Amino acid sequence: MQTPPPRARRLLLTVDAPSLLHRNHHARAHTDLRDRQGRPAWALHGMLRQILEAVDQFAPDALLFGLDDRRTSVREGLYPDYKAGRAVKDATLVEQLERAGALLEALGFRTVTPDGFEADDVNASAAEWAGREGWDCVIVTSDRDSFANISAHTKVLRVIDGGITGSPLLSPASLRAMYGVAPENYLAFAALRGDASDNLPGVAGIGEKTAPVLLEQMGSMQAVWADIDHAGGANLVATLDSWSVETGGRRVGTTLLKRLTAPGARERYDFNVSIMAGRTDLELGLTPDVPGSPGLLPLERSRVSRVVDFLGVGATTDLALRVLTEPPASLG
Repeated sequence: MQTPPPRARRLLLTVDAPSLLHRNHHARAHTDLRDRQGRPAWALHGMLRQILEAVDQFAPDALLFGLDDRRTSVREGLYPDYKAGRAVKDATLVEQLERAGALLEALGFRTVTPDGFEADDVNASAAEWAGREGWDCVIVTSDRDSFANISAHTKVLRVIDGGITGSPLLSPASLRAMYGVAPENYLAFAALRGDASDNLPGVAGIGEKTAPVLLEQMGSMQAVWADIDHAGGANLVATLDSWSVETGGRRVGTTLLKRLTAPGARERYDFNVSIMAGRTDLELGLTPDVPGSPGLLPLERSRVSRVVDFLGVGATTDLALRVLTEPPASLG
């Protein structure tokens, strides 16, 4: 890969480590790769390969890894059925999830396991940190929850079946093209639609097709609820009926108003927002102005060689030495 041109702004790459581990566990279990102590390592190796490919592609100045608190969950305390119905994790996956933090920290990366929270919350806090510090940010994840963090300076690389190079890098424009909503409305869109993977039903009768229209025409859910509270939804009905006429469809204003004012609808929406919203105030421990701080690139060559070689894949050690021990593009 050619060296990227120098950048004016520094770049933080923040990685949803559990999501990469889950994907690589299922994709690579057939390899039965073991580390030099004979422990399962296929998910760890697959995650590391994808991280290295992302570093090669984006040449970040710093890496941050979010991990889930596997002991307690604030969201599960609020909603005992949170993520209910998901399959029980394979024991070899659990073991690799528990070892991931040690591997990443041994390399010299910065990891954050927030008490009671998840990697998604680390992503949200990282995007907030980057905006505050004048950095750009790329979030690497397979989870749609991070789409709410997209902005002019934060993009999301959604890792899907094509791996790092085949995954879409989502910006405000591409998010709107995919879902019909601006990033600042993505959380509201998700709360209206619901999220089956987290066992969160949406507002009855409002799904992926209707929610974008409502948000686009009304601007925000704050405007929707204000109109319902103070004008009985008159502006909502008029605005959506006008849109229907302009697009040649049937009038939908009255129908949507009934769905939004049905018993429990607003409570469902508010609850979903409270569960889905990522924490943006986590302490990340990033100190980019202190040389040698965890997470800053480049990393120490001997350390990288020793830690990656323990996985027993020479090609991965070679790649790690190339992409982790050279200065980032902003220092070019």
